[in-house]
Amino acid sequence: MELDFLTESIIKVAAGAVCGGLLGLERKSHNQVIGMRTLILICVSSTLLSILSVYMAKAEGFIAAAKGDPTRIAAGVVSGIGFLGGGAIMKQGLNIKGLTSAAIIWTASAFGLAIGAGLYIQVGIALAMVLFLLMRLEKLETKWFPAEKTKSLHLCFENDSLDMEKLRKTITAHGLIVADMNMSRIIKTKQIILHYLVKSPTEYDFSVLIKSLEELGNLSEFSITD
Repeated sequence: MELDFLTESIIKVAAGAVCGGLLGLERKSHNQVIGMRTLILICVSSTLLSILSVYMAKAEGFIAAAKGDPTRIAAGVVSGIGFLGGGAIMKQGLNIKGLTSAAIIWTASAFGLAIGAGLYIQVGIALAMVLFLLMRLEKLETKWFPAEKTKSLHLCFENDSLDMEKLRKTITAHGLIVADMNMSRIIKTKQIILHYLVKSPTEYDFSVLIKSLEELGNLSEFSITD
Protein backbone atom coordinates (compact mmCIF):
# COMPACT_ATOMS: atom_id res chain seq x y z
CA MET A 1 0.00 0.00 0.00
CA GLU A 2 1.49 3.34 -1.03
CA LEU A 3 2.28 5.87 1.67
CA ASP A 4 0.45 8.63 -0.22
CA PHE A 5 -2.69 6.53 -0.37
CA LEU A 6 -2.44 5.74 3.36
CA THR A 7 -1.95 9.41 4.26
CA GLU A 8 -4.87 10.45 2.07
CA SER A 9 -7.08 7.79 3.66
CA ILE A 10 -6.23 9.01 7.17
CA ILE A 11 -7.08 12.58 6.15
CA LYS A 12 -10.39 11.42 4.67
CA VAL A 13 -11.36 9.43 7.77
CA ALA A 14 -10.43 12.38 10.02
CA ALA A 15 -12.50 14.72 7.84
CA GLY A 16 -15.40 12.29 8.08
CA ALA A 17 -15.11 12.28 11.88
CA VAL A 18 -15.15 16.10 11.95
CA CYS A 19 -18.25 16.28 9.73
CA GLY A 20 -20.09 13.67 11.78
CA GLY A 21 -19.05 15.34 15.03
CA LEU A 22 -20.32 18.76 13.95
CA LEU A 23 -23.66 17.31 12.84
CA GLY A 24 -23.92 15.36 16.12
CA LEU A 25 -23.12 18.46 18.14
CA GLU A 26 -25.96 20.33 16.42
CA ARG A 27 -28.41 17.50 17.22
CA LYS A 28 -27.34 17.30 20.87
CA SER A 29 -27.80 21.06 21.23
CA HIS A 30 -31.48 20.38 20.47
CA ASN A 31 -31.64 17.52 23.03
CA GLN A 32 -32.17 14.87 20.36
CA VAL A 33 -31.53 11.17 20.99
CA ILE A 34 -29.12 10.85 18.08
CA GLY A 35 -25.78 12.45 18.94
CA MET A 36 -22.11 12.84 18.16
CA ARG A 37 -21.00 9.22 18.47
CA THR A 38 -23.74 7.90 16.19
CA LEU A 39 -23.14 10.44 13.42
CA ILE A 40 -19.35 10.14 13.69
CA LEU A 41 -19.65 6.37 13.25
CA ILE A 42 -21.98 6.80 10.27
CA CYS A 43 -19.80 9.40 8.56
CA VAL A 44 -16.48 7.60 9.23
CA SER A 45 -17.80 4.19 8.17
CA SER A 46 -19.30 5.67 4.99
CA THR A 47 -15.96 7.34 4.27
CA LEU A 48 -14.12 4.07 4.74
CA LEU A 49 -16.56 2.19 2.51
CA SER A 50 -16.18 4.85 -0.17
CA ILE A 51 -12.38 4.55 0.04
CA LEU A 52 -12.72 0.77 -0.21
CA SER A 53 -15.04 1.07 -3.19
CA VAL A 54 -12.59 3.26 -5.12
CA TYR A 55 -9.61 1.11 -4.06
CA MET A 56 -11.27 -2.11 -5.20
CA ALA A 57 -12.05 -0.57 -8.57
CA LYS A 58 -8.47 0.64 -9.08
CA ALA A 59 -6.41 -2.16 -7.54
CA GLU A 60 -5.29 -4.77 -10.04
CA GLY A 61 -6.23 -7.69 -7.83
CA PHE A 62 -9.80 -6.50 -7.47
CA ILE A 63 -10.61 -5.29 -10.97
CA ALA A 64 -12.06 -8.59 -12.09
CA ALA A 65 -14.28 -8.93 -9.03
CA ALA A 66 -15.37 -5.30 -8.87
CA LYS A 67 -15.56 -4.92 -12.67
CA GLY A 68 -14.07 -1.45 -12.29
CA ASP A 69 -17.31 -0.04 -10.88
CA PRO A 70 -16.64 2.09 -7.78
CA THR A 71 -20.34 2.76 -7.21
CA ARG A 72 -21.39 -0.72 -6.11
CA ILE A 73 -20.50 -0.35 -2.43
CA ALA A 74 -21.72 3.26 -2.38
CA ALA A 75 -25.09 2.13 -3.72
CA GLY A 76 -25.30 -0.41 -0.91
CA VAL A 77 -24.58 2.28 1.68
CA VAL A 78 -27.29 4.53 0.26
CA SER A 79 -29.81 1.67 0.39
CA GLY A 80 -28.85 0.47 3.85
CA ILE A 81 -28.73 3.83 5.59
CA GLY A 82 -32.49 4.20 5.15
CA PHE A 83 -33.10 1.51 7.80
CA LEU A 84 -31.00 3.40 10.34
CA GLY A 85 -32.75 6.67 9.49
CA GLY A 86 -36.14 5.02 9.91
CA GLY A 87 -35.21 4.07 13.47
CA ALA A 88 -34.78 7.74 14.39
CA ILE A 89 -38.40 8.58 13.51
CA MET A 90 -40.79 8.24 16.45
CA LYS A 91 -44.44 9.06 17.08
CA GLN A 92 -45.03 10.93 20.33
CA GLY A 93 -48.72 11.41 20.97
CA LEU A 94 -50.13 13.33 18.02
CA ASN A 95 -46.70 14.48 16.82
CA ILE A 96 -43.92 12.83 14.82
CA LYS A 97 -40.36 13.37 16.05
CA GLY A 98 -37.04 12.59 14.44
CA LEU A 99 -37.59 13.49 10.80
CA THR A 100 -34.73 16.01 10.85
CA SER A 101 -32.45 13.54 12.65
CA ALA A 102 -33.25 10.89 10.03
CA ALA A 103 -32.37 13.37 7.30
CA ILE A 104 -29.09 14.18 9.07
CA ILE A 105 -28.24 10.46 9.18
CA TRP A 106 -28.68 10.43 5.41
CA THR A 107 -26.58 13.61 5.12
CA ALA A 108 -23.77 12.20 7.27
CA SER A 109 -23.65 9.13 5.04
CA ALA A 110 -23.51 11.32 1.92
CA PHE A 111 -20.68 13.37 3.41
CA GLY A 112 -18.73 10.22 4.19
CA LEU A 113 -19.09 8.84 0.69
CA ALA A 114 -18.13 12.18 -0.85
CA ILE A 115 -15.08 12.53 1.40
CA GLY A 116 -14.02 9.02 0.47
CA ALA A 117 -14.17 10.06 -3.17
CA GLY A 118 -11.96 13.08 -2.41
CA LEU A 119 -14.59 15.81 -2.87
CA TYR A 120 -13.29 17.97 0.00
CA ILE A 121 -14.36 21.38 -1.28
CA GLN A 122 -17.84 20.19 -2.18
CA VAL A 123 -18.26 18.60 1.25
CA GLY A 124 -16.99 21.74 2.98
CA ILE A 125 -19.51 23.91 1.14
CA ALA A 126 -22.35 21.47 1.81
CA LEU A 127 -21.39 21.10 5.48
CA ALA A 128 -21.35 24.88 6.00
CA MET A 129 -24.72 25.18 4.27
CA VAL A 130 -26.30 22.33 6.26
CA LEU A 131 -25.06 23.65 9.63
CA PHE A 132 -26.23 27.18 8.79
CA LEU A 133 -29.69 25.94 7.82
CA LEU A 134 -30.00 23.72 10.89
CA MET A 135 -29.00 26.48 13.29
CA ARG A 136 -30.75 29.44 11.66
CA LEU A 137 -33.72 28.12 9.71
CA GLU A 138 -35.42 26.72 12.82
CA LYS A 139 -35.72 30.24 14.28
CA LEU A 140 -37.22 31.52 11.02
CA GLU A 141 -39.66 28.60 10.87
CA THR A 142 -40.74 29.27 14.45
CA LYS A 143 -41.24 32.95 13.62
CA TRP A 144 -43.13 32.37 10.38
CA PHE A 145 -45.03 29.22 11.39
CA PRO A 146 -45.33 29.30 15.21
CA ALA A 147 -48.18 26.78 15.39
CA GLU A 148 -46.25 23.53 14.88
CA LYS A 149 -47.32 21.26 17.78
CA THR A 150 -50.44 19.15 17.20
CA LYS A 151 -52.63 18.97 20.31
CA SER A 152 -56.05 17.71 21.34
CA LEU A 153 -58.25 20.41 22.89
CA HIS A 154 -61.15 19.25 25.07
CA LEU A 155 -63.90 21.69 26.13
CA CYS A 156 -67.10 21.20 28.06
CA PHE A 157 -69.76 23.89 28.36
CA GLU A 158 -72.75 23.71 30.71
CA ASN A 159 -75.08 25.50 28.28
CA ASP A 160 -76.51 24.27 24.97
CA SER A 161 -76.89 27.67 23.29
CA LEU A 162 -73.25 28.11 22.40
CA ASP A 163 -72.29 30.20 19.37
CA MET A 164 -70.04 27.68 17.56
CA GLU A 165 -68.73 30.13 14.98
CA LYS A 166 -67.76 32.65 17.66
CA LEU A 167 -66.08 29.86 19.62
CA ARG A 168 -64.00 28.85 16.60
CA LYS A 169 -62.99 32.45 15.94
CA THR A 170 -61.96 32.86 19.59
CA ILE A 171 -59.72 29.79 19.40
CA THR A 172 -58.05 30.90 16.16
CA ALA A 173 -57.68 34.48 17.43
CA HIS A 174 -55.40 33.14 20.18
CA GLY A 175 -52.92 31.66 17.70
CA LEU A 176 -54.29 28.13 17.42
CA ILE A 177 -55.04 26.52 14.06
CA VAL A 178 -58.10 24.26 14.08
CA ALA A 179 -57.58 21.12 12.00
CA ASP A 180 -60.68 19.14 13.02
CA MET A 181 -63.59 19.20 15.44
CA ASN A 182 -65.94 16.63 17.02
CA MET A 183 -68.93 17.51 19.18
CA SER A 184 -71.29 15.66 21.46
CA ARG A 185 -74.32 17.00 23.33
CA ILE A 186 -75.78 15.65 26.57
CA ILE A 187 -79.40 16.75 26.34
CA LYS A 188 -80.42 15.86 29.90
CA THR A 189 -77.73 17.99 31.55
CA LYS A 190 -77.56 20.55 28.71
CA GLN A 191 -73.85 20.01 28.20
CA ILE A 192 -71.86 20.50 25.01
CA ILE A 193 -68.60 18.57 24.78
CA LEU A 194 -66.14 19.58 22.08
CA HIS A 195 -62.95 17.89 20.90
CA TYR A 196 -60.69 19.98 18.67
CA LEU A 197 -57.53 18.91 16.89
CA VAL A 198 -55.37 22.04 16.86
CA LYS A 199 -51.86 23.20 16.11
CA SER A 200 -50.27 25.45 18.70
CA PRO A 201 -46.91 27.14 19.33
CA THR A 202 -44.35 25.13 21.32
CA GLU A 203 -44.54 27.60 24.20
CA TYR A 204 -48.02 28.92 24.87
CA ASP A 205 -49.90 30.40 27.85
CA PHE A 206 -53.37 28.84 27.76
CA SER A 207 -54.68 30.87 30.73
CA VAL A 208 -55.54 33.77 28.39
CA LEU A 209 -57.47 31.41 26.11
CA ILE A 210 -59.37 29.96 29.07
CA LYS A 211 -60.51 33.41 30.18
CA SER A 212 -61.79 34.20 26.68
CA LEU A 213 -63.65 30.87 26.48
CA GLU A 214 -65.29 31.48 29.86
CA GLU A 215 -66.79 34.67 28.46
CA LEU A 216 -68.59 32.67 25.75
CA GLY A 217 -70.47 30.42 28.14
CA ASN A 218 -70.32 28.36 31.31
CA LEU A 219 -67.02 26.54 30.72
CA SER A 220 -66.76 23.61 33.15
CA GLU A 221 -63.83 21.62 31.65
CA PHE A 222 -60.71 22.52 29.73
CA SER A 223 -57.82 20.26 28.81
CA ILE A 224 -55.23 20.25 26.07
CA THR A 225 -52.84 17.35 25.48
CA ASP A 226 -50.29 16.19 22.92
